[in-house]
This record gives sequence, structure tokens and C-alpha cells, in this order.
Amino acid sequence: MSVSHSWYSASQLAELALPGMPGTARGIQIRAESENWLAPEREGQTWRRRQGRGGGFEFTPYALPLSARVKLAVAEAPARTEAFTEKREREDLWRRYEAMPEALRRKAERALEVINAVEALVASGTRKTTAVMMVAHETGVGKTTINNWYRDLRGLNRCDWLPALAPHYGAGGNAAECSPEAWEMLKADYLRVEQPNFTDCYRRTKRVADKEGWKMPSEKTMFRRMQALAPELLVLARQGVDALKRLYPAQQRRRDVFHALQAVNADGHRWDVFVKWEDGTIGRPVMVGFQDLFSGMILSWRIDKSENAETVRLAFGDMVETYGIPKMCYLDNGRNFASKWMTGGIPNRFRFKVKEDEPVGIMTQLGVEVHWTTPYSGQSKPIERAWRDLAQGAAKHPKFAGAWTGNNPMAKPENYASKAVPIDVFTETIAAEIREHNARTGRRSAVCGGKLSFMEAFKASYEASPIVKATAEQRRLWLMAAESIKPDRRTGEITLEGNRFWAEELMALRGQPCVVRFDPQALQEPLHVYRADGTFVVSADCIAAVGFSDKTAAQEHGRARRKFVKAAKEQLEATKTLSLKELAALSAPMLEDEPEPMEAKIVTPFQPAPRFHGNAALAPEPMQFEDDDEDQDAVEAAKILNFMGDRSGRKLISG
Repeated sequence: MSVSHSWYSASQLAELALPGMPGTARGIQIRAESENWLAPEREGQTWRRRQGRGGGFEFTPYALPLSARVKLAVAEAPARTEAFTEKREREDLWRRYEAMPEALRRKAERALEVINAVEALVASGTRKTTAVMMVAHETGVGKTTINNWYRDLRGLNRCDWLPALAPHYGAGGNAAECSPEAWEMLKADYLRVEQPNFTDCYRRTKRVADKEGWKMPSEKTMFRRMQALAPELLVLARQGVDALKRLYPAQQRRRDVFHALQAVNADGHRWDVFVKWEDGTIGRPVMVGFQDLFSGMILSWRIDKSENAETVRLAFGDMVETYGIPKMCYLDNGRNFASKWMTGGIPNRFRFKVKEDEPVGIMTQLGVEVHWTTPYSGQSKPIERAWRDLAQGAAKHPKFAGAWTGNNPMAKPENYASKAVPIDVFTETIAAEIREHNARTGRRSAVCGGKLSFMEAFKASYEASPIVKATAEQRRLWLMAAESIKPDRRTGEITLEGNRFWAEELMALRGQPCVVRFDPQALQEPLHVYRADGTFVVSADCIAAVGFSDKTAAQEHGRARRKFVKAAKEQLEATKTLSLKELAALSAPMLEDEPEPMEAKIVTPFQPAPRFHGNAALAPEPMQFEDDDEDQDAVEAAKILNFMGDRSGRKLISG
């Protein structure tokens, strides 16, 4: 705590006889002038002009030498301690008064009225003893009580009489003794999420305490001690974390900081209505919707048997196609909303690291800033409030009588599962209910002001805000589903769901990861192919399988193949600008490139190989022929056979 310093005049400093300082006021003034104590920039810090008769100047201890400051600080210490103690006692007095219940405060006010009556009589000239007697007789308060009140007020300023007159009730008697073992056992038994009854917990603990010899007070005493624990501790132990979170004040988020379509949020909702699908199955449908955060208007929605990425994609596409591309989107961090189809390339709790070959999601390519929210949190996703309103109204529509299931297993109606609404009737009814939900006037949100509807608030801001519309090329992003796939390494064709797709541009993507977008409900429509980075390549047509003896289809396939080959040949001719003759001419060896003849420097005379003796095979001797006696063909054959012999070295033809 900061303490303000005192101010001293020249005469006061002289009276203190500080070391190193003059003993007269005139000496102090001369010292101040010589040492420049009165510097203009120090006014208000170390000196100031003295108020009152005589004028002059006053100084703080900071203007004095160190030895003088030390003695002055020692002299001021008792006075400062006394002032600090008095201030602390006053603060404690009023703090205790504020913490008192209203009944004790009224008693303090009544006592102050009696004391003020006595003081009024004394101020008019009545003796204090007589005044106390008169007021006691008039108010019915005993003289001793009034005198005790005056004892409590001794030494206090009149402004502090009220808290001082408050009852000084001390703590109760000594607390009943309880063995630590018994207290710990009782806490362990009572502080459980099963929420056992305190009487049962006490009875079990008391039985063990009697057996072990533990001291244990009565049940009421132990219950008061248990309830004296922190409320958040009791709620956490017996009701869980979610109940504890509800104790913390909710954050109030202003949505009027946005404009229409600047920020949206999405969530899924399972209806408490049995419907009958086209295939005859019966179940509870799921709806995925997108809501504008500024106005609260539901922008788009889709219904399916379950909450899946396909439904999320289609609902998002309906919103973008009808209204435009939002800047921000708050999504539930679940598998369906965090799928690679929608948010590929953005980290989330299922995709901490983005892979290089991962497809880029629709929202990522459209530049939508994605924010992940807490599942089942109405504070994070206002659309859950809209689902609650629709569950209370639309789900109990007269057309759904007998099909409503109840919002929990314990709330099943008497006519449970007695009817299933056809899916087309359900869809038409929900569409009408959502239109009514958006058009209902008197909304009490900050944007609507208790007068407008969600639709009116959205329209007013939508018409005055910058809206980004999607192009025709961007429409393929939400109408088609993306899958990472590699075209065939040889032909470049893509096989998807049993269908084959091919285009000439796919030859450049053979064996490379790419992204294809297709309509799951029309798998034979052209397949839109993108590179892994989202660059569009081509729309590949489906190659339909034909009958083995289908001559027309074979002819068409042949013509298409010949056309493909011809186009490749033309491309090759356009690429190669040199003919083979020109290439041969350019590749002919140059005379100056022929090597110079080499001459051996060391020559060794030829030595014939030695003849073989003994069991070695004899080398065949050449056969002699006369050209004029033999036929020319026979001569040629004999010449060939002269060089052939069997394994024993015998001549095949003798001379």
C-alpha cells in the first residue's frame, strides 16, 4: 500500500534539528536556494507553495540529504503505523457490517437511533446520565445496554458508529468431535454421481464407526458440515461436469456485429417423428441445416436417413446457390461436417496433419473461414435453439399424429409407433413450418428488436451488404462429391463404382493422385476431374459396356480409336520438325572426325602351334578338288565339309 509523505515548512525542519541541516528557518531557506530545491520541474514532487498565513514553501523528505531523511523516517514511523492501523480497523469494521444479514443490520440501525437521541439531549444541555435514563425509559432499552453501546463507540469517529453498533455475536460452541476416518468415509460415500441419499450414507458410516470406535456426531450435524462444502464441489461430485458448467455464467455473444450471410452456422437434428421412406423402411429422419448468424434465419436444409457428409454438402450447396458464399462458417467438429469433402486441407480433431495428396474441400476452395465449435453446445451454435423450437412445434404437427415418438424414452405417447408419415408428406410439412419459422414477427433478438421476423432482418441487411455469388464453374464443387483416386497407369481411364470414365486429357495424369467430383445419384454422368491442388482438368465421359456382338458399338469404338490415333499422329508430326533424311544428314560423320591410322611400335614374329601326338586327335587336312572334274555345287559343299569333323577327328568326306 502506498503511503503519502508529509510536507514540512522551513521552520518545522529547523525545529526537528535534523543532521546535516541548519537549525534556523532562514538557514533552511538559504540551503534551499543554494541547492536549487525550488526547481520548476520538481514542483508538486519535492516542494510546493504553502497555503495559509505567511506563505512560503513546503518540502518533502526527498529534498533533504540522506542522513536527514533517515532520522525523519524513524520519527514518522510510529505516526504512520498508527494511521495505518486506524485505517485497517475502519475497513474491517465496515467489511464485517456488509457481510451481516439484514436482521443484524436493522439492530445496528436501531441502536444508532437510541445513541443519537441521547446525543441530542446532551447537546441541549442535559447531563449524559439523565439523558441515558430518559431515553431508556422512552425506548424500553436498558441503561446498561446503552452504556455498553457507548463503550463500543469509544475512540471512533461518528461516521463509523453504525458498523460498531452491530451485534458482536461470537462463534458457536465447540464443534462436535468427529474422527477423520468417519468424515472421509462419509464424503467418499456421499460425493458420488449416483447421488445416494445422505441418510443411507450416514447409516453405513455410523455402522462402521461403532465397530471401529470412531467418534461421529449426529446426522443433522454431519449433514450441515457436508452442505458447508463448496457448492461447485458438491455439484461436480454428484451431478458431473456438465452440471458444473451450467453453474458458470453463459457468455453473451452479440451477433449484430455481422451482416447478412457474413457468418453462418450448421448442425444436424434428428426428428422425433417416424417416417416411411420410398423403399418401405421406417425410421426417424435427420435434417442438416445452415442458419444465418446475424438474423437467425434458416437458409437451407436437407433431409436424409442419417447425418452424413453427402447431406451436409447438398445443404451447403443449396445455401450458396440461393444466397451466396458466406465469409465464415461455424461447424460442429464431427465426422460429417469435418469430412474431406467439405473441409479438406483444414486441420481439425480428426485431421491434425494435412497430407500433401489430400483433396481440397469445398469450403477451402471457396475461401470460407471455418471455425470448429463444441458438439451439443447451444452457446456455440445458435441453430440448436431453432431446432428446439421446431421440435416443440413442427414435430407435433397434426399431420404427424400417431408418428411422434417423444423426445426421450420416458416420454413416449400412448399412441407410440401407431403411424409412420410418408416421407413426401413429412418433407412438405417441414418446409412449410420452416417458412413460418423464418417469417414469424416479434422476434426478441437484438437484431429484430421485438418487431421484425428473421426473414425481414435478413432481407434488410442482405440488400445493403456486399454478397459474393458463386460462378457456374464453382457450382460443380458442391453438386459433386470428391474422392482421391489415381487414373490407370496405362490408359489413364478412371473406374468409379463400376463405371469407366476416360478423356484424352487424362493421359497426362496416369498414375497420379487426382480429385474427381460426381453426382452420387447419377453415376453415369460426366466425371469432373481435378488435380490434387484443385485445378480443373477435364470432364470425362462414361465409357459404357456394350454387348459382345454389338456391331454398331464396335464400329463407333473403332472410329473413335482411329480418330484418337490420327490426332496423336498429327500431334507427333507437329512436334517433330525434322525429317529422317535431315536427321541423317545432320548425323553424318565429319572427315575431320576420322581417327589417324595407328602403327605398332613392337612387332613379335609368328610361331606356329605345336602338333598333337599320342591319343590327341589329328587335325583334319584340307581336301583338294579339281574344279574342272566336279560340279560347282559339290565343290562348294566339300569346301564347307572340310572344316567339319566328328568328335574323334575323322574326316566326314575323304579325298
